Amino acid sequence: MSDVRPHGIFVWNELNTRDIAAAKAFYGATLGWSFEPMPIEGRADYCIIRQGDTRVGGIFVLGGPEFDGVPEHWFSYIAVDDVDARAAAVDSAGGAVLRDSQGAVSGWITPAM
Repeated sequence: MSDVRPHGIFVWNELNTRDIAAAKAFYGATLGWSFEPMPIEGRADYCIIRQGDTRVGGIFVLGGPEFDGVPEHWFSYIAVDDVDARAAAVDSAGGAVLRDSQGAVSGWITPAM
């Protein structure tokens, strides 16, 4: 069994919000999700979203001046075989790591299983 997720598939979704308590209350009540804090040194805790025993996403707190003007949003991550090589290909195709040539944003990661 491979320890790396297949290239080119969506592997993670993350809610970026300023009000994590409200987000947890909303999605807990409407989708039945539960939440697991994941401490991050020097930042607000990240939050793992669970559906039963399965990790289905995360919640990131948009805190601090670097996020001024950034709207709350869902952010998707796509598995890639080599982030550096794929980022170079994106650049030569007219996009950026987090913005494609048409303006759609996503994150690319090389996740371990």
